[in-house]
Amino acid sequence: MLGLDNITFDPGIMGGQACIRGMRIPVSLVVNLIANGKIVEEILEEYPDLEAEDIRQSLLYAAWLTQERVYPFKIA
Repeated sequence: MLGLDNITFDPGIMGGQACIRGMRIPVSLVVNLIANGKIVEEILEEYPDLEAEDIRQSLLYAAWLTQERVYPFKIA
């Protein structure tokens, strides 16, 4: 999906939610940390199993999820 090979889904890990490389680190955690002002270097220090590419792909995945699509329809 979109070249986001670091984003994985496994029903046996974190209830199947999007995670980083099969680890118990959900994408939502990474996005939340960024949204609350953490910089990449701080996140990498706090979560040494993460790589900068994991954070980049987490943000790309979040952006993909929030794409606005407009579907025209006629009102009868």
